[in-house]
Amino acid sequence: MNKILERLDATIQRKIAESPNNSHTAKLFKKGPEKCAEKFGEEAVELIVASVKKKKKEIIGEAADVLYHMCVLLRSKNISIQEVLTELVSREGVSGIEEKRKRNFK
Repeated sequence: MNKILERLDATIQRKIAESPNNSHTAKLFKKGPEKCAEKFGEEAVELIVASVKKKKKEIIGEAADVLYHMCVLLRSKNISIQEVLTELVSREGVSGIEEKRKRNFK
């Protein structure tokens, strides 16, 4: 399995300690989880728009932006990408309908 998301998460964790003058990640992180969530939402909308336009290269670029901003948002809430990947593994092979039903009982 490609470990790019884990490497991205490690890079983000390292970058948040840098000066906001030198790092976009640090600047975003310093503004707090609300700003990180806002930026993630903006990127998600850009992915949706690109998907409607059906331009493959643009969709791929926007998807990469979404993944990066998702990782920044998760780190702003002290959540690692590994925790999310572990959750995905726990859902593997489980029907989406069944998984959702289980969440509604929690």
